[in-house]
Amino acid sequence: MSTAENQDQEYIVEYVDGPLAGRTDRRILVRGKYDERLGAIEAVDGLESTFWYVAGDSREIQGLLHVKYNFDSPESDPVERTPEDE
Repeated sequence: MSTAENQDQEYIVEYVDGPLAGRTDRRILVRGKYDERLGAIEAVDGLESTFWYVAGDSREIQGLLHVKYNFDSPESDPVERTPEDE
């Protein structure tokens, strides 16, 4: 598969806010579409946490699709430790 074909099948995730703010990631388009919602597992203070993000604005930059994702706090694990975690 050529580089151009790969770019047609992938997109860039831009985490706008939440614990992953400022990070980017590459993901594969499924049937030509990006994920409306995605989960990310990260370690926070040594605890594995699941963070959910919802797709927002999208745009094309140099022929590659970029999608902004916003943090879905109510659906995600807490970012701060609680006394029961200690």
